[in-house]
Amino acid sequence: MSKYVITLISATPQVKLGEEFINQISSRINQAGGGIIASDFLAPDIACDIIFFNIPPQEVEKITREIIGDLPIDCVVQDTANRHKRLLISDMDSTIITIECIDEIADFAGVKPKVAEITERAMRGELDFAEALTARVALLKDLPEATLQQVYNERLNFMGGAKELLATMKANGAYAMLVSGGFDFFTSRVRSELGFDDDSANRLEIIDGKLTGQVIPPILDKNSKLQTLMQICSERGISTSEVIAVGDGANDLPMLTAAGLGIAHHAKPMVRECANARIDHCDLTALLYVQGYRLEEIMN
Repeated sequence: MSKYVITLISATPQVKLGEEFINQISSRINQAGGGIIASDFLAPDIACDIIFFNIPPQEVEKITREIIGDLPIDCVVQDTANRHKRLLISDMDSTIITIECIDEIADFAGVKPKVAEITERAMRGELDFAEALTARVALLKDLPEATLQQVYNERLNFMGGAKELLATMKANGAYAMLVSGGFDFFTSRVRSELGFDDDSANRLEIIDGKLTGQVIPPILDKNSKLQTLMQICSERGISTSEVIAVGDGANDLPMLTAAGLGIAHHAKPMVRECANARIDHCDLTALLYVQGYRLEEIMN
């Protein structure tokens, strides 16, 4: 008998997950022909599991989303097996950090609106990623290398829940990989500060202390992210069912769909539609709750 779990997480203390709300969902699952094994609050008023069987998981998600309506509550449905993932592979820009680094660099060159428009279109999947990156980086020519550190110091902030996500998964033996179509100047620093095991990103060419407007080949794109996921799984003896991947843009989709649990986090519409799970409201601690971690297990 296949067992599944749907995890509900509230994004705000003003909207509490109570017994009545959970019972309403459980009742609807029963009415649709499903069986409820148990409900389990992972965090009072914040996160709850409902374990069920005998009904397609997609139908349970549809029922749950109808009940949630416009409330700031996320839900993720999955098999109950392998919930504690052994590999976290994550995008960086607008996922682990709140900014798109290239847009902020462009601000110092006076071309942020133009670059940001190209970034947005690339993340929506409307442009070839490599071509879009090349075009944006060309607009940064002759910027001082010191601008990169200025962006890191003044503009870069971690996404809510990022520190807790890394600390908790690392404490439970997971391997953490940061992959980005952005730049290794930033991924290396984010990796070090948050505790990722490794990082992979594109490299800006810098000569005589200035950006040349070129990316050092090869350009890392959506296929590179997928290849990194598969390589780590092979090297470390991890099955794809034991992988949680998270990202927000079109270049994250191959790794999201390959992972046992691929989460579109505050993502572009196409990514939300194609990924096997999505978080639209909550911060990154939601990725811990969907793995079955309890509030008291989450580390800061």
